[in-house]
Amino acid sequence: QVQLVESGGDSVQAGGSLRLSCSASGFSYSRDCMAWFRQAPGKEREGVAAITTNVVGTYYTDSVKGRFTISQDDAKTVIYLDMTDLRADDTARYYCAAQLTTYCNSRYWTIGARFNYWGQGTQVTVSS
Repeated sequence: QVQLVESGGDSVQAGGSLRLSCSASGFSYSRDCMAWFRQAPGKEREGVAAITTNVVGTYYTDSVKGRFTISQDDAKTVIYLDMTDLRADDTARYYCAAQLTTYCNSRYWTIGARFNYWGQGTQVTVSS
């Protein structure tokens, strides 16, 4: 049974940091594109960062470049999102997603419909 389980969400002050984790299990096929998306109330889901796990290529949306870092553990079963200099507009529910492919497409990684599996999400709230 495929599972993506996120953790690490919390309430923090602006300027603070958090590390989100996504534990992936149960995959029988290559799921070498993993990503973090977020959705704030009243807003569309947004791709935040993605990683091609077999060659460790990474992608970020412009608003988080230089502040967020996506990474993985050596076993490639946990995907991390290190978030620094958090802002109020980073407040959202953050979701981990997996795509059954061998790499993240640099043009289409932000399209949620291309991802096959999703976690339940973890809430990040940043107060100013």
